[in-house]
Order: sequence, then structure tokens, then C-alpha cells
Amino acid sequence: MKWLSELYLRLTGWEIVGRPPDVPKYVAIAYPHTSNWDYFVYRAVIGHFGLDMRFLMHEGLFVGPLDWVFRRLGGIPVQGGSKAIVSKLVTAFHNADELRLAVAPEGTRAAGSTWKTGFWRIADGADVPVAMAFVDGDKKQMGFGPSSKIDGDIDAWMEGARVFYADKQGLKPQNRGPIELAR
Repeated sequence: MKWLSELYLRLTGWEIVGRPPDVPKYVAIAYPHTSNWDYFVYRAVIGHFGLDMRFLMHEGLFVGPLDWVFRRLGGIPVQGGSKAIVSKLVTAFHNADELRLAVAPEGTRAAGSTWKTGFWRIADGADVPVAMAFVDGDKKQMGFGPSSKIDGDIDAWMEGARVFYADKQGLKPQNRGPIELAR
């Protein structure tokens, strides 16, 4: 997969910025999530670093042969904002030696969507850091920024996220949602 990622990066002119956390378990925020094409750009980042990354996807995409493909690539089907999936993933973190989970905090590509709290509840319950991953179509950059544990102060963590993501536009900037938690 690394060679395919490197070929994609070379042919499309994308630059990798930063590095993933050097820990075996974390939740990665994939923001901004503005297009279906984000997936392919994030896959290039995952391939570049040789990461075994799991990610949440709408269960409606797991149909026919795509079910096998998405599961093989690390997809976890979810429907809506279920507390059961949070509990299941916290348990998975506790039971795993290594687990990297990517979450699009808005849960959609629609403009104006606030961040769902699932990423925070998973990371907090599993006591793992949250890494900030990004795609910036304007600068043709993708990669990782800072990572840290939320440690109960979600407001301070969210302020750091606002600062980090302030200049990250995504692939379709008009679909970029606000960096605010839905409460």
C-alpha cells in the first residue's frame, strides 16, 4: 500500500506534513471532512506511514462487494450517533495492544455540521490521546498535527483544535463545518 500512496502523492502533488503519534493507541480526528474524495487522500496518508487504521463509516456504504472492501481496509459500519458504538469502541481499545481509530467529528460532509461528541467520549473512556489529522486542498497538504489527551477539559482541547484547524480548508471549503461541539 505504501508504494501506491507514494505514487498517488507524486502524481497529484500532495505534501505530507507532520507525523502520527508514536503511541500504539489513539483516536485521529479527520477534519475537515468536506468531500467523499477525502477518504482517498486520507488513505494516502495512512499508506505513507504504513498505519493500520480503523475508521467509522455510515453503514449504508457497506453493501454488496463494498462491504468486504471497506471492512478489509479497516472500516467499521455505524448508524447515527449510537452510545452503543462508543461503548463497543472503548472496550475494543481496552482489549487491544494497538488500535488507531479515525473519526470525522462532523459525521457528515454537509456544511454547517457541528462536531459530534463520540470521538471525545471514545478517547476519554479509553484514556487515549486524540490526534489532529487534516486535509487542506488549497495548500495540497495532508497529515498530522498535535495530539494530546483531553483529560476532562473538552473546552480547552476544542480551543486548541480551533487554532490548529483555522487555516485547514478541506477539498470543498464551502462544506467545512464549524469547530464546535454539538451539546
